Amino acid sequence: MKIETLVFGLGVAFFATVATVYGVVTGWGEPVGATGLYLASGLAALIAGYLLVTSQRIDPRPEDDPDAEIAVGAGEIGSFAPYSWWPLPLGLASAAIFAGLAVGLWLSLIGVGFGAIALWGWVFEYYRGEHTH
Repeated sequence: MKIETLVFGLGVAFFATVATVYGVVTGWGEPVGATGLYLASGLAALIAGYLLVTSQRIDPRPEDDPDAEIAVGAGEIGSFAPYSWWPLPLGLASAAIFAGLAVGLWLSLIGVGFGAIALWGWVFEYYRGEHTH
């Protein structure tokens, strides 16, 4: 997690520098851009801080050891749903929800309905069919 912490730490410095330069170039007359960039810097700082604290609490990962062998990272990584189609309707429902913010509330409400069905299907797909537990 050291690499990830460094990447987000550099993001903090980058966004803060760009925000300051943006503010100076615009004469601080357009506050939305500089504010957004400072907020992006703050979000990067939150993530970098979380990763720093987490990396101190857990054992080093194979990715953090430059001398690690490929076999060290072998093994089960997690449980993934094979042949799952539910992320597709969930993504389409999310697109409808966010498009509804621009088009109209009625589209967001339709997206929420389809999203609830898609989320229900994705969560409970292991309870029926070929991959039942």
